[in-house]
Amino acid sequence: MSSSELSNRISKRIAQEISTGSLAKGQHLGAQQVADRYGVSRTPVREAMQFLEEQGLLVREANRGYFVSETASNNVPELLSDKWATGADDYQMLADDWLVNRLPEEVTEQFLRQKYDWSKAKMNEILVRAAREGWAERKEGYGWRFLPVAKTASAFDEIYRFRMAIEPVAMLEPTFELDRKVLEKQRRIQEEMLEMDFSAVPAERLLENGSLFHEELISLSRNPFFLMALQRVNRMRRLMEYRAEINHERLIEQCTEHLEIVDLLESGNVVDASYRMRQHLSGALKRKSPIAWEWSSDTGHPLETNANGSASQKV
Repeated sequence: MSSSELSNRISKRIAQEISTGSLAKGQHLGAQQVADRYGVSRTPVREAMQFLEEQGLLVREANRGYFVSETASNNVPELLSDKWATGADDYQMLADDWLVNRLPEEVTEQFLRQKYDWSKAKMNEILVRAAREGWAERKEGYGWRFLPVAKTASAFDEIYRFRMAIEPVAMLEPTFELDRKVLEKQRRIQEEMLEMDFSAVPAERLLENGSLFHEELISLSRNPFFLMALQRVNRMRRLMEYRAEINHERLIEQCTEHLEIVDLLESGNVVDASYRMRQHLSGALKRKSPIAWEWSSDTGHPLETNANGSASQKV
């Protein structure tokens, strides 16, 4: 992949984070910080930042570096338009094939290059991303292995029931400690999500914000095993949720409930926040359970399981 192509991808990713509030107005962006987060070198990051400065999303201050512009949100929609396509379709094609069992558990790089007609650079980029998101790993010696993800409705339900078991309890840990900065950041992200145009934001970014909220709160338990467990199950369900249709009404309800939990924590009502978290997860499970998502091996579209057990395609 050329440096300019990679810098375009980084530019779009930064723009997405600005659009969803993950990067706040006025927030400082260091080239090394961004490079570490995205797993790239600093050269394409600098190119991306220079471009975003030209587009008005970032501002540069002498001897201080780049900051998110106060008017950045005005320019984001154009940068996230179709003309900025970055190969996400190729990544999703691989993910879909794994979800619907079109791929074996273990593959060689030669097999993937022949199947998808990818260059070596593109194949490596997509596999590295899959590894970073937790559903692929390089085998010792040769080839790649795809890891288990939530491919069925029952697995999806089990994940939510597991979350109901650990997330409320984590708030009641004796080591649980409120962090005002974490709560303020999550409040800002959730409030900005309520104000944004969801149609202009990639589904994966909206879902990542939801996962981040829960992971940030469970980290306040100061028990690393809670966080590791939640991160793992979030990775396992991520692919399936990315492919489901985003329901904007439910997304608004989710953000509102997140803010209620933040309110309770900020006021010191940790026990009530724990109970509200369980209600929140229970409600999410009930909203998702009636639609038992399976996947059509023919089309790759989700199937809705009816009351009689038969499946119909949802488009």
